[in-house]
Amino acid sequence: QVQLAESGGGSVQPGGSLRLSCAASGITFSTYAMSWYRQAPGKERELVAAITSAGGSTDYADSVKGRFTISRDNAKNTMYLQMNNLKPEDTAVYYCKVKIGIFTSWGQGTQVTVSS
Repeated sequence: QVQLAESGGGSVQPGGSLRLSCAASGITFSTYAMSWYRQAPGKERELVAAITSAGGSTDYADSVKGRFTISRDNAKNTMYLQMNNLKPEDTAVYYCKVKIGIFTSWGQGTQVTVSS
């Protein structure tokens, strides 16, 4: 079975940093593109960042460009999201996603709260 497990969320002050991880199992991890999404209270889920299977190409939402970095370690079956200079508007539940053919798998989500 495909499983995605996020970790690394927490509470931080504005300007702080967090590193999220997404551990995958049940798939040949190195053959799939992956992405991070987030959902804030009262808003729809939105794409934050995406990365190709070998990590050679990345894409970011305009709101996080220059502050967040997506990466992956295929030997460890893990994807990461380094979040720097966090802002209150980054507060959301962050989800890991992979699309495998006609199927889409999501992690359980990890909460990120940015407040003073």
